[in-house]
Amino acid sequence: MRLLRKLPIDGFVLSILATVALASVFPVAGAAATILDGMVKAAIVLLFFLYGTRLSPAEAMAGARHWRLHLTVLAVTFVVFPLIGLALRVLTPHVLSSALYTGVLFACLVPSTVQSSIAFTSVARGNVPAAIVSASLSNLLGVVLTPLLVVALMTTTGGVHVSAESFGEIILRLLLPFLAGQVCRPLVAGLLGRHPLLTKTVDRGSVLLVVYSAFSAGMAEHIWSSVSVGSIAVVMAVCAGVLGVVLVLSRWAAKALGFVRDDAIVIQFCGSKKSLAAGLPMAAVLFAGAPVGLIILPLMIFHQIQLLVCSMLAAHHGRVASERAGTPSDDPTLDFVVRSP
Repeated sequence: MRLLRKLPIDGFVLSILATVALASVFPVAGAAATILDGMVKAAIVLLFFLYGTRLSPAEAMAGARHWRLHLTVLAVTFVVFPLIGLALRVLTPHVLSSALYTGVLFACLVPSTVQSSIAFTSVARGNVPAAIVSASLSNLLGVVLTPLLVVALMTTTGGVHVSAESFGEIILRLLLPFLAGQVCRPLVAGLLGRHPLLTKTVDRGSVLLVVYSAFSAGMAEHIWSSVSVGSIAVVMAVCAGVLGVVLVLSRWAAKALGFVRDDAIVIQFCGSKKSLAAGLPMAAVLFAGAPVGLIILPLMIFHQIQLLVCSMLAAHHGRVASERAGTPSDDPTLDFVVRSP
């Protein structure tokens, strides 16, 4: 266990990789697959209900005075990223297969992370309260914006057809549970605060169920015969390139718009993240009937790359801030950041 903690790999991603291996060796089929599908649907509903309990109206109002910052983060997340994703279509079909490109584009459409965005901002000595609101707002709006972007961009590019029935499923399984969580927040927020393990278990358990279901279906349909080691290497290079471009653009935009250093840190870290925890359940709803295993692969890869790169970048910003302030640069939260989902 101590050795695993020292590895520069997110423990959550290790769990996902173990789940992929399990699905490859013991895929479900028939009646078991039907039961698993029901479990996935129930877990997603519960997950988005819990999402709805997290952001209090008071927190949202407190962050309203930073509206320019939040709009900039949202623009990076839901405008810059999608435009980059659309531009990458030139890589198909010779560099990326249609399914893998769909996955890259989908990764560009999901909302930002919450935990790691805030933790990276803290390590970099940025504006943590603003990061909390920006990351939470991205996840809140992502429940609506990500499905809309998928409908608008993926159907027009020929990648995936999202039917009206699928959009109804989005409302029933994502939006309504989220709104129910907002309504029930005064009743359950205290209980969830006292038992954080419950929320964490639902968060990670639902994602692992989605991964196991998707990769089991992939094994049953023999879709993995079309993916080579070279293709995975290309996806890794593309994801690293996209992250690098967004990190540079977000930093440049913050400077051009006149944001102070602490707010520029928020824009860079909250704007550059893509949420695995929110993206995988959305993919299970949006791409029902499609090769979901291939579609979510780029998001899984991007997630790990963003943690490794941004942990180093946050540490650098933190050291620079400490040197300027004449304070110690060691930050005990860095170990947490590398492993945060």
